[in-house]
Amino acid sequence: MATVNDIVLEVMRIAPGWLAEEWDNVGLLVGDGAVEVQRAMTCLTVTPATAAEAIAGGAGLVVAHHPMPFRPLKRLTGDTTVGRLLLDLIAARVAVCSAHTAFDSAELGINARLAEGLGLVDVVPLLPVEHAARSDGPESPSLGTGRIGRLPETLSLAQLSERLKRFLDVERLCYVGLSDQPVERVAVGCGAAGSLLDDAIASRCDCMVLGETNFHTCLEAEARGVALLLPGHYASERFAMTSLAAMLAERFPSVGIWPSRNECDPVQWG
Repeated sequence: MATVNDIVLEVMRIAPGWLAEEWDNVGLLVGDGAVEVQRAMTCLTVTPATAAEAIAGGAGLVVAHHPMPFRPLKRLTGDTTVGRLLLDLIAARVAVCSAHTAFDSAELGINARLAEGLGLVDVVPLLPVEHAARSDGPESPSLGTGRIGRLPETLSLAQLSERLKRFLDVERLCYVGLSDQPVERVAVGCGAAGSLLDDAIASRCDCMVLGETNFHTCLEAEARGVALLLPGHYASERFAMTSLAAMLAERFPSVGIWPSRNECDPVQWG
């Protein structure tokens, strides 16, 4: 039978912790690593819905993309949402681990899968690992922050938008640019990746695909002639937690591992 530590070590093999940004909080965050696990669940975020699902489903471990807790806690009480969720999970003996930005940047991580889903070729990290904030791991041309590649044939922004919607299984997304403008070179950054815009422009991208960003980054992209596709933070990352569940299930066939069935995007599109 696998232990919490066994599964966490596999998560860290897929997404090495040294790839995480310095401000991040990755690895085993809650629980006893020596405890045996019969069931485990992946999710994007620990929320009341996903915590309740994990507890009801008998999970001994939740592999969440977003860390819980993310910032240091001075007290652990039921007076805050984070405290209440952690107390519920601890009482049910459910451990929590996260790979977060390490999984964003990993060889089989979210940005690599986004680039693949868009049909990009000649894909390389937007910021190779030797230029990343953490560089205490081995250098590799396939590791680093974000991704950039090219389309085999030029598409319009509208055509690329439709391809992205099909891949992420979303009906709508936001965009910056003209629907008929040509796109060939595409940068990718899951989640809130607006800080990568200058790097994407320096790499001569025509379009950047990211989960979300602020208004002023949209204005900057427009002014510099770079299109943006923004499917939302949730949509840009959640699909990969299903892939991670499948990878872990293959490695641990004796453990019932499932992606959350109750998780949903808190942002609704009217």
